[in-house]
Amino acid sequence: MMNFRALAAWLMPAELEPPAYPFAPTDVAQLYRLTAPGDGTGLDDPTWRDLLLERYADSLSADVSIFGRQVLHRRLRAGAPDAECASRRERIGRLLEETPARLDDLHRKLRALRRADVEVAEVLFDPAWQAPPHPAWLRYAALLPLGLAASLVAVLWTPWAWIAFAVVMYWLMTLQMRYTDRIGPWRATTRALQMLLRAVSLLDGSGQPLTEAFTGLGARAGALSRSLSRGPVADAVPDAAAYGDWFMLANVRHYFKTLHIVAAQREFLRECYWLCAELEADLALARHLRGAASWCWAARGGPRALELEEGVHPLLAGASGLSLDLADKGAFVSGQNGVGKSTFLRMLGLNLVTARAFGFCYARRAVLPALPVVASMQNEDSLLDGHSLYVAELARARELLAAAGAGPVVCLVDEIFRGTNHEESVAAASAVLDELAAHALVVVSSHNLVLGPLLAHRLAPWRIVREEAGGLRLEPGVLGQTNGVALLAQRGFGAAIQRKAQRVAAWLARQRHGEVDPVLLDL
Repeated sequence: MMNFRALAAWLMPAELEPPAYPFAPTDVAQLYRLTAPGDGTGLDDPTWRDLLLERYADSLSADVSIFGRQVLHRRLRAGAPDAECASRRERIGRLLEETPARLDDLHRKLRALRRADVEVAEVLFDPAWQAPPHPAWLRYAALLPLGLAASLVAVLWTPWAWIAFAVVMYWLMTLQMRYTDRIGPWRATTRALQMLLRAVSLLDGSGQPLTEAFTGLGARAGALSRSLSRGPVADAVPDAAAYGDWFMLANVRHYFKTLHIVAAQREFLRECYWLCAELEADLALARHLRGAASWCWAARGGPRALELEEGVHPLLAGASGLSLDLADKGAFVSGQNGVGKSTFLRMLGLNLVTARAFGFCYARRAVLPALPVVASMQNEDSLLDGHSLYVAELARARELLAAAGAGPVVCLVDEIFRGTNHEESVAAASAVLDELAAHALVVVSSHNLVLGPLLAHRLAPWRIVREEAGGLRLEPGVLGQTNGVALLAQRGFGAAIQRKAQRVAAWLARQRHGEVDPVLLDL
């Protein structure tokens, strides 16, 4: 017996890949903005920026719709409690065990989501959103095209009928122009919702354990999608739809109709959103991990301990794996200029975030606290606000102290208080970091090596060193010798400038040891 379904699939042209719509970061962040946990445990904007998490999230989002991208963004920002994280880990693990063919089949069924060219989280999750009431004139809208037709017929008997025709056309055009700016964006929103409903219909009855939650939803999703459509004639003959819009207000009446359909079906649409977006996000993570060079499932540890063995940053190819083991104390990290202290902090921060959000991180082994991360790495002065760099650093330091006072957190600080002189920088940094480390797990990097012994009771000293083979290693201890002056000649400043810098450095060293020169240094 002929397999008509297979024959029909063979005769149909191949479905084109959906275009990659350029969504703004504010669109991707909309779901988190509307559903962020109210306890303040989500990542704040400076931390998101300092850890370059936007770039990492983009690396996960190849062939992912706005729905899946919003969920990935929300997971990274909000994290997850133990039970929810364990459930995600189980789902991702089951996807990793699936064959590539099964994963590709799921990916194809979710392809419809990528045809959505607007985000719909605001419509579905904003408590303030509601459908506007039907205007009073809408119940009489059908009389306008009848009046238009009647006035045209009346022209056969009297030219005065043109006045009635002009009045009716004026109202038709006025109403059309009044609502055109609203109808266009809403039409894109209903198309996006229809793509969501189409994915639900395709996943219902797919026979995979991972899509059991979709069972029985396909028929309702299909019926709802059809109710949002303008009908086969309008969809197939755009010119006919345009005439219907101008002379019968078909688009205006459909606009109000679909607004109230979406409002009435919001709960079901939200269910469809979460099912599709969560599955797409899990699938994206599974596909990502299959191509990752190094990763592991992270165990959750206590708030004052951290173990990371050969941790790497997934966006840096060939990076050295660095290991860190902290118990009860934070870490003061030193190292030569350009050795990668800031990169290490970003690597550590990213792994803390992914372990808390997804259950995995990029290392050989990891036991990490499931805590919010607060970073201070890229403070800048502001010409518009009249704030110097030091004032900006002080403001961010107050935010870190407030976060640590509100609950357990991990604080990552890079080159604290660069915006003032050396003596005041050390004094302010030692006081702030001492207080911060009393309440939070702190990892700080700095060129001010004197902070190491000053804060040894709070922060264990660690240093990044370059090995002879070119790799990096993180080991206990404080950097013994800096290389800022030596880099002058290496970067093309010439031997004369380097010699002058060396003389000043030696003079400053004598000053620190109480060997005060009787005269000023003569360059």
